[in-house]
Amino acid sequence: MLTLTWVSLRFIHFTALMLVFGSALYGAWLAPASVRRLMSRRFLRLQQHAALWSFLSALLMLAIQAGLMGSGWQDVISMSVWRAVLQTQFGGVWLWQIVLALVTLIAALLMPRNLSRLFVLLTLAQFALLTGIGHATLHTGVIGALQQTNHALHLICAAAWFGGLLPVIYCMRIARGRWQQQAVYTLMRFSRYGHLAVAGVLLTGIANMLFIQGVALPWRTAWGQLLLLKCALVLLMVAIALVNRYLLVPRMRQENRRVTVYFIWMTKIEWGIGAVVLAIVSVFATLEPF
Repeated sequence: MLTLTWVSLRFIHFTALMLVFGSALYGAWLAPASVRRLMSRRFLRLQQHAALWSFLSALLMLAIQAGLMGSGWQDVISMSVWRAVLQTQFGGVWLWQIVLALVTLIAALLMPRNLSRLFVLLTLAQFALLTGIGHATLHTGVIGALQQTNHALHLICAAAWFGGLLPVIYCMRIARGRWQQQAVYTLMRFSRYGHLAVAGVLLTGIANMLFIQGVALPWRTAWGQLLLLKCALVLLMVAIALVNRYLLVPRMRQENRRVTVYFIWMTKIEWGIGAVVLAIVSVFATLEPF
């Protein structure tokens, strides 16, 4: 039960971080100035809730880790076990993860100027921290630095892709009104940089597999079998993205409202598959790759 709770909290934490990053990326960079305020208002509530869940899940994960290292649920609230966890590499990294999650939550509530840019910087820092735990720390020295850098890029590209899908749906909905020109411009910029994000996910994902498991056949272990399932789902997401971009988008020029509805539903399916992929990734931390 502790392990299941850990996996669930990990899923919540990763999903929340990616939603904050992906939606903030639009307000900070991809959307034109004329609609940035509109998009920032639209996604502020989502970002505030995601920031809250990110902080709570980070805090609870430290407590659950205490239970996993100790004797079970009774050690989840044991301050002495907490202190022991904080002396480990995980604890040292995760303490800063909690601090940054708290700063992100405070920023979401105070809403300072350039909030979207601040969100991007804070979530980038948290993605970088995540490379200091788990399978990303298998190697040391130069190889270890390369592995952690690659893992950070993998998380950032995945967050830009997965987290950016909800703003895509929003842009499609406002593209039929007074904001049509700005929404189409934003969608085209997302499409342009989305190609880079998808390519980044695929290339860094392959590199991650090689760093962790080498050239061994991945399906010999439970970790490898889950990896193959993850790869299959990611390829399905790629296929949906290609259909959207190269089959449905050109047909939108004919003012076909049905095509727009198809595009939105396909994007929702793509986002749902991405959530399943994140759930699989959350299980990886509990399995040995060998």
